[in-house]
Amino acid sequence: MNNIAKAFVAAKREFAPALKTSTNPHFKSKYADLAGCMEAVNEALLNNGIALYQETSQDDRGVTVETVFLHESGEILRGGKLHVPASKQDPQGYGSALTYARRYSVMAACGIAAEDDDGNAATRTAKPKAMDAQTLNLALNIVASAPNLDELKTSYTEAIKACGSDDAAKAHVIAAKNQRKEELSA
Repeated sequence: MNNIAKAFVAAKREFAPALKTSTNPHFKSKYADLAGCMEAVNEALLNNGIALYQETSQDDRGVTVETVFLHESGEILRGGKLHVPASKQDPQGYGSALTYARRYSVMAACGIAAEDDDGNAATRTAKPKAMDAQTLNLALNIVASAPNLDELKTSYTEAIKACGSDDAAKAHVIAAKNQRKEELSA
């Protein structure tokens, strides 16, 4: 487990937040969909030699999902099984349960949360201020033009601080940092 443990810790440092970009029409609330959850972790995992896949099974009450991490060394890390009951015993009920289980399994296995979970949203008195486009572009340019890895680390830290509570801006800064790191490491 030495190889996958080191690689997973390195990948976790690069995880982005799972952004709430989808809307539940019934409750009129935002949520991080399966694609957003996978987007938050997949690149970081692959950059560190880890592939994520999910094993699924069904029974007469619902579906079970387990997120599994496969390292290029052949080592495997399992995230634990999650069972979700199907709301209806039809294809739509099972499909909905499967999507829900896959989403929450990957978030639990990776230790990420949706960027603005409902519990926190309910207790907020004011919505966090979004970073203005000009400041974000400046932060991205500083990160993207770092001349070496030490400067990249410093620029990245300052850019993340400048984002404040704007998780969408943070996601852009993380992506810029990852790209520049790759360029400097080549």
